[in-house]
Amino acid sequence: MADRGVDFSGIPKELRDHLAELELELSEGDITQKGYEKKRARLLAPFLPQITSVDLPLPDVQQQSSSGPTSGEPSPASSDRSPASPEASGPSSSSGGRRNRSGGARDDRYRSDIHTEAVQAALAKHKEEKMALPMPTKRRSAFVQSPVDNCTPPDTSSASEDEGSLRRQATLSAALAQSLQSPDYWINRSVQSSSTSSSASSTLSHGENKTQTQPQPQPTSALADILASTRIENSVPPDVTSYTPERGSRVESRVDLPPNAMTRGMPRGQSRTSMLDTTADGVPVNSRVSTKIQQLLNTLKRPKRQALSEFFLDDSEEIVEVPQPDPNTPRPEGRQIIPVKGEPLGVVSNWPPALQAALARWGATQAKSPALTALDVTGKPLYTLTYGKLWSRSLKLAYTLLNKLGTKNEPVLRPGDRVALVYPNSDPAMFWVAFYGCLLAEVIPVPIEVPLSRQDAGSLQIGFLLGSCGVGLALTSEICLKGLPKTPQGEIMQFKGWPRMKWVVTDTKYLTKPSKDWQPHIPTANTDTAYIEYKASKEGTVMGVAVSKIALLTHCQALTQACNYCEGETLVNVLDCKKDMGLWHGVLTSVMNRIHTITVPYAVMKACPMSWVQRVHIHKARVALVKCRDLHWAMMAHRDQRDTNLSSIRMLIVADGANPWSVSSCDAFLNVFQSHGLKPEVICPCASSPEALTVAIRRPGARGAALPARAILSMGGLSHGVIRVNTEDKNSALTVQDVGHVMPGALMCIVKPDGPPQLCKTDEIGEIVLNSRAGGTMYYGLPGVTKNTFEVIPVNQAGAPLGEILFTRTGLLGFVGPGSLVFVVGKNEGLLTVSGRRHNADDLVATALAVEPVKTVYRGRIAVFSVTVFYDERIVIVAEQRPDASEEDSFQWMSRVLQAIDSIHQVGLYCLALVPANTLPKTPLGGIHISETKQNFLEGNLHPCNILLCPHTCVTNLPKPRQKQPVGVGPASIMVGNLVAGKRMAQAAGRELGVLEEEGLVRKLCSWPTMMHQFLSEALQWRAQTDPDHVLYVLLNAKGVAVCTATCSQLHKRAEKITSALMERGGLNTGDNVVLLYPPGIDLIAAFYGCLYAGVIPVTVRPPHPQNLAATLPTVRMIIDVSKAACILTTQPLMRILRSREAAASVNVKTWPTIIDTDDLPRRRPPQLYKPPTAEMLAYLDFSVSTTGMLTGVKMSHSAVSTLCRSIKLQCELYSSRQIAICLDPYCGLGFVQWCLSSVYSGHQSILIPPMELELSLPLWLSTLSQYKIRDTFCSYSVMELCTKGLGTQTDALKARGVNLSCVRSCVVIAEERPRLALTQSFSKLFKDLGLSPRAVSTAFGSRVNLAICLQGTAGPDPSTVYVDMKSLRHDRVRLVERGAPQSLSLMESGTILPGVRVIIVNPETRGPLGDSHLGEIWVQSPHSSSGYYTIYGEESLQADHFNTRLSFGEPHTLWARTGYLGFVKRTELLGSTGDRHDALFVVGQLDETLELRGLRYHPIDIETSVSRAHRSIAESAVFTWTNLLVVVAELAGSEQEALDLVPLVTNVVLEEHHLIVGVVVVVDPGVIPINSRGEKQRMHLRDSFLADQLDPIYVAYNM
Repeated sequence: MADRGVDFSGIPKELRDHLAELELELSEGDITQKGYEKKRARLLAPFLPQITSVDLPLPDVQQQSSSGPTSGEPSPASSDRSPASPEASGPSSSSGGRRNRSGGARDDRYRSDIHTEAVQAALAKHKEEKMALPMPTKRRSAFVQSPVDNCTPPDTSSASEDEGSLRRQATLSAALAQSLQSPDYWINRSVQSSSTSSSASSTLSHGENKTQTQPQPQPTSALADILASTRIENSVPPDVTSYTPERGSRVESRVDLPPNAMTRGMPRGQSRTSMLDTTADGVPVNSRVSTKIQQLLNTLKRPKRQALSEFFLDDSEEIVEVPQPDPNTPRPEGRQIIPVKGEPLGVVSNWPPALQAALARWGATQAKSPALTALDVTGKPLYTLTYGKLWSRSLKLAYTLLNKLGTKNEPVLRPGDRVALVYPNSDPAMFWVAFYGCLLAEVIPVPIEVPLSRQDAGSLQIGFLLGSCGVGLALTSEICLKGLPKTPQGEIMQFKGWPRMKWVVTDTKYLTKPSKDWQPHIPTANTDTAYIEYKASKEGTVMGVAVSKIALLTHCQALTQACNYCEGETLVNVLDCKKDMGLWHGVLTSVMNRIHTITVPYAVMKACPMSWVQRVHIHKARVALVKCRDLHWAMMAHRDQRDTNLSSIRMLIVADGANPWSVSSCDAFLNVFQSHGLKPEVICPCASSPEALTVAIRRPGARGAALPARAILSMGGLSHGVIRVNTEDKNSALTVQDVGHVMPGALMCIVKPDGPPQLCKTDEIGEIVLNSRAGGTMYYGLPGVTKNTFEVIPVNQAGAPLGEILFTRTGLLGFVGPGSLVFVVGKNEGLLTVSGRRHNADDLVATALAVEPVKTVYRGRIAVFSVTVFYDERIVIVAEQRPDASEEDSFQWMSRVLQAIDSIHQVGLYCLALVPANTLPKTPLGGIHISETKQNFLEGNLHPCNILLCPHTCVTNLPKPRQKQPVGVGPASIMVGNLVAGKRMAQAAGRELGVLEEEGLVRKLCSWPTMMHQFLSEALQWRAQTDPDHVLYVLLNAKGVAVCTATCSQLHKRAEKITSALMERGGLNTGDNVVLLYPPGIDLIAAFYGCLYAGVIPVTVRPPHPQNLAATLPTVRMIIDVSKAACILTTQPLMRILRSREAAASVNVKTWPTIIDTDDLPRRRPPQLYKPPTAEMLAYLDFSVSTTGMLTGVKMSHSAVSTLCRSIKLQCELYSSRQIAICLDPYCGLGFVQWCLSSVYSGHQSILIPPMELELSLPLWLSTLSQYKIRDTFCSYSVMELCTKGLGTQTDALKARGVNLSCVRSCVVIAEERPRLALTQSFSKLFKDLGLSPRAVSTAFGSRVNLAICLQGTAGPDPSTVYVDMKSLRHDRVRLVERGAPQSLSLMESGTILPGVRVIIVNPETRGPLGDSHLGEIWVQSPHSSSGYYTIYGEESLQADHFNTRLSFGEPHTLWARTGYLGFVKRTELLGSTGDRHDALFVVGQLDETLELRGLRYHPIDIETSVSRAHRSIAESAVFTWTNLLVVVAELAGSEQEALDLVPLVTNVVLEEHHLIVGVVVVVDPGVIPINSRGEKQRMHLRDSFLADQLDPIYVAYNM
């Protein structure tokens, strides 16, 4: 092999001799490929002008065709060695070669040094633009393998090499080594990782490594350091009280209000981004995750290959267009193919009339002649069955089957019945006897594999086969029967999917000798079925191919003629004798010709790979029947046997010679064994198919005749289905050998593989179809499928049929070459059609296995299949990872497989997964069960230990991104356009509040006495005077016991005492802010009114969680600081917590404002109670955090408070005799209003149930509703979810305890989000049995600018549900569709609009009003809107923008408040309380939370709903974007080994349903996604925690 740049003429002779010796050592397998390259590089070093850029030219394959590979070509004997362990890789260790051979059936087929070099050359092209793939982050416990120690460099040397191993990049394989990391990288990494400060998460820092070969610092694959798991438990959360952004400060954020939330009161420059130090890209410096994301973005910025198909048009229907063909696609140019005829089938005078007749003849005339020799596990002969014994035993079995199984009148078996043959490969004699016994009894044998367990791979499909063939009886041997899995009662287990079976043992001792007068009926061969051979389809279905008696006989005759079999020859058979070539040659044709067959079972081959070669040598066998795997294994082990002689072989039949990758195995085997007498012309590849039996076979050549030439084809051409000789790019060439001529007596055509069977052109690849008397006749019991396969009539270009002759589809893809030689390039079942181009699974396997280092995976354990995702097939590769492969190696190997397949096949891989060793489902002979693997992948049962998804690079058929048009049309024109088009403007209003002016009228309506009072403080005083003993509040504990009640006078008196305490101890001025820090209860209410009496402004704050101070206390501190509170009112236990040592660890406890505990209060009454001068004065501050993580305090004036209470009173018809139950958090929004304000205003009794009590006693809320016969109740989504999940299965128990919910008229969920329809519906359905009316459950809606916009009252119509088209919604359009329409979303009305409230839907950009077919921002106008944000610095612009804003057109003088929520208004058919048609408001989502991706607007909840459906173990999910990447966080409720199963399923579902590519999938523990007190996800919070690397994820996958 010439090296470019090396002048061989100038090399001294002794050096050339040395190189020749080296090559000889390599070809003999005495040195590893790596050692060979290293030594060779050292010898050539002085003569290489520029080592690093050596190219490897490819030898021209056609030159080798006559003499096999040249000595310069390294033989696979060594280059393919994949040592099972590093120690075994020494060249002299012969056991090392043997140890890896349990690889399985696919092991051998993909060896090609030329291809390996092509892959290396292709990868070398990538060395300049290294793919900086971010390595996935994995928690240590999540993967099964035990990783290598933290900083062990990858195994750069094998046992035979010296110190030169570190100079790896100076070897001739520099092309490949370039894209691996150099050892310097490892040294750097160990230095860095030792100094890295790890966060509380257990994933390790992704230190940037600067590879020393490049002078400029560029981020080359900053890889995660998975292997060390340095968890620092005592890392303290930061002090968030000081706002000075320190470099690298971490912000801890778990529960409700995030300390890093952007407060409305912060100075401008100090919003969220400024709290973390950032780089130029805006990526926080301290964030390891965001470095990876940046890296991923850099990788994705590389130019993407343009897809062949055009982009899909994104019209409203989004019909996927058929891609337009590329004009440069190569097209077939030849003439139409002419059918190829095989040689005529010769007429033989003494040919038997049936196969049984031949057995009878040999049994009688040649009884002593050996028929079969079986080997034991060590490869020694175990026994020999003679033709006499075979005949007599088969006769006994036939007699027993027909006469001894049932009674004379009721036989179990009749001629023509189907019988399963269940025999292991290691017992061929029993199988032979059973098979011939069935033929003699004229029952139809169906050989199948021995089932090993109830859950065998493909067991269900074998059951389908037995069912379709109507099999009810199975023959087996005694030993095999004992080994079958049994039930505890000792019966044979009912296998999955199998029909009921009767088992019959056929050992000789159980057989009956036939009576003298009994003779088997041996008719002349006819078209009746002789036997059924099973065949698995691409989808995994197993069907039975029926072979008729005449076809059986003709096939034996054709094989005898083609292979020139002679009577008495010896044949060594390594194949499975139950099916395919092993059955046709080794069981049927051999008996026809009285051949002595020596069977070498798979188990023997695994233990002693040379056994078949030894048998050929010992028995001077003339014919050997093998697969490439057997050639490969023998080659690996041949050094143990120096004296073998293969000169007796006249025909070495290679059963899988049709596989294009067999050529290199044949060449390499010849290379090694030519010196042992093997003749080049005896290697005979053949092509076969279960349907057509043998299709073609190469006849043994004459001694010394030239061997047939190979075809070197362009893979690019093949992918378009045309034959082009490869001339330009040698990397993507496929070398194929012929499989000889078509069988005698057969006629062959090539037709298009899909669509009608149109004849191909001469330079076109198609499916081989065959007409022959020697083929299968049908799929037994499946007439429909049979027609398409066994009754094909080819048509010409015009579509006219070619005559009456019926052809059978073989499933082989190929063409006819010069001299009518047949070439096969692949199989239909391995065909992957991506974007209209065809790829062969075997070719992809070969490319993957040519990527070094193969020590990462097992060679023979690799599966390639395609899955349909988003209108195209996507390629998936699954391989078994070796236990000793490090994460680093695996990831390197995976990323390089991507590059190699991309370069050589011009196709992107969708997914590459590595699973732990021995976990892929196996076929009975050790191969991979592809269809079951695919099923496991799609169902999330694969459990990979490494996975890499590349949707960004291979999904190229997404619709074009939407370009937002510049708004050339003004809002006025849009409004006029809507009116002209007959569309109404999207606005709605609640009923009038109706101001009552006359005081006399007020006094008469004493049910509304509070109308006189503008202030709630006055209302309470009035109630205390007029109705002092009326109970306003009842507080329940977890047991449902009323622990505290408050009448009007008790509440008033307690409030007065608190006022006194404030005046005495607080030293406060009127208008100061006072923080109320109380658990939910009556103390909180009393403290609130105490503040009003004292003229100070109350601020309710949720108390810190005693068990989680570190996360919750900074939030409390933040609100106290932002609100500038002068004093804190609280209880004694909470006061102790605020001053505790634990609190000091989180915040500065020395700077708390005055703390007053209200547990023991002074008995004095205050001198006077404060009355505000005007109702516009501030009543209280409402602090809350939005789902986007914004901490906002809003100001509520006294007039807003009283108007809001009046509005709720009107809507819900509240009066003194009513009771309502409240199970809400009382700290902000409508929850606070219901808990503290509404009862005092309206006089109804409120039963208070703190939500945290529900965690102790789930049924508390529902049993309270039943016990007190409550008509109206208010709750939050988290309460409803708790009841649905916790009590859903206990409805019967609740019923037994007498819980009855038929009294409940309205159950309103208080929320600031889109109604959760699925949750409310499941709640209604679950508790329907307890009497809950399906109409009872409804929702309310409020926002920061207006705490209550909608609330389902008693008078309004039921809330309506609509179905909208999601595709339109992404374009901000509302298109109603029918229920169940594809891509539809169901939305529920958010409750009836409150009295006095007007809403309008506005375009957030133009601020013009919208028609009711558009999605826009909800603007609200109401007397109870908040009066503004509470800020320290007074951001007037924000104030004006959110609270006092005007439409750009329409009603320019009206002031509106912007809710920040998107929604739409629809006029329904229902009538409102006024008798007009009801306008329903539908809330879709928060404007700040929407994701702008590909120019479209997405709502996180929609994507999350899809994600949660993707896998049974996803408990909850949340999505957010980071630098235009979509990040999905999924909580895993199952075991950690399922973590990686989620990655492809999540990616698939988002792509299918939302047409978006997921950038990062993060799998976390349950409960990690933060949720606020209203049960809303805090996505921005989650995003910050993710980027600050605080999530401790189980797994983070970066999709390429």
